[in-house]
Amino acid sequence: MQRGPSEPVTSLLLRWRGGDKAALNALMPLVYTELRRLAHHYLQRERPDHTLQSTALVHEAYARLVGQNLPEWQNRAHFFGVAAQLMRQILVDYARQHRTAKRGGSVCRLPLDEAESHPAATDVDVLALDYALQSLAKLDPQQSRVVELRFFGGLSIEDTSEVLGISPSTVKRDWSTARVWLYRELDRTASS
Repeated sequence: MQRGPSEPVTSLLLRWRGGDKAALNALMPLVYTELRRLAHHYLQRERPDHTLQSTALVHEAYARLVGQNLPEWQNRAHFFGVAAQLMRQILVDYARQHRTAKRGGSVCRLPLDEAESHPAATDVDVLALDYALQSLAKLDPQQSRVVELRFFGGLSIEDTSEVLGISPSTVKRDWSTARVWLYRELDRTASS
């Protein structure tokens, strides 16, 4: 995540949470570029013929952000963590609606450790990963959130640490452990 003027964003988030609609209007231009980057990051992992565009994903996430009970915003990183989670949910919903092939049928695999460094348009079975993350969340919710923020949100170790309120070394450890578990789970699912 690009570093920007965190203080104005945090202040606007707190004012928005307090009911100040003008703060929301001032906030969106400050975060829009980063939200589009997140959306683009997500969509690069989708199939090449995917019809959802970055702008549409950002607008859908924005609509959901505005329409939900707002969390107690901690800071800029927390906002982008929530936005990343919403974008994941939107893509999973979209994949469920538009999936016609058997589970995993024509999906190309992208290793989790390479995903954040390879911007090439490569298919990822979003539904299989979502199911695996749901299973992981039952075992270890923190590891599931680390994967969600790192893989789907493209957040750095430091930003993930800030969003979750844990140390960078814990994020690294959880990221490594979760990747191993997810590899096994996705392989098991693909084999069945």
